Amino acid sequence: MGPAFEDLGLSGLTIDDYADDVLELMTHLEIEDAAVAGLSMGGYVAFAMMRRAAQRVSALVLSNTRAIADSPQARDARAASIAMVQREGAAGIAREMSPKLLGDSTRRGQPDLEEAVKRLILVNSPDAISAALGALRDRSDSTGLLPSITVPTLVIAGDEDAIVNITESRNMQEAIPGSRLVTLPRTGHLGNLEAPGPWSTAVDTFLAGL
Repeated sequence: MGPAFEDLGLSGLTIDDYADDVLELMTHLEIEDAAVAGLSMGGYVAFAMMRRAAQRVSALVLSNTRAIADSPQARDARAASIAMVQREGAAGIAREMSPKLLGDSTRRGQPDLEEAVKRLILVNSPDAISAALGALRDRSDSTGLLPSITVPTLVIAGDEDAIVNITESRNMQEAIPGSRLVTLPRTGHLGNLEAPGPWSTAVDTFLAGL
């Protein structure tokens, strides 16, 4: 299975750690503030950046993500996924997650994309995947943060997203003052891969209006 979590510095990894890495990279690149786009787990990182250094986030794109923390049932499912990864490696989580990540229309019309998503998962080490799952499981609830977000914000949803449904996305958007929602038809959880043209157009249009 490779080096233990502790050997890789992954023990106790949190979403805040990911956010700090992004903020430190911005500092290294001498970027004072930036528009931050986060898809799925990236949205949780974006929320953590807002909590830790809101002045460095000039705009937000929140794609296929949610503000609420994991429910007890979801936490149990994350723990089960971690155990599976430790037993079976990256192949186990690739097999489990790839059907959920793509919409039904994508799986019918773009059959090669599911294999491409599996390959993206497989290049990651089992320990890194397990650490990320633990960070997802233990992340903070960001619901209370939403009304305080004053930077321009775009929420993107997929109408076939089996992980974050459209109602969750709409509720999140309505809680963020002045934000807007774009729903991509016939896409699931990975709109940037399933419909890269419409996804990029939505982001470009939003950024052009800043």
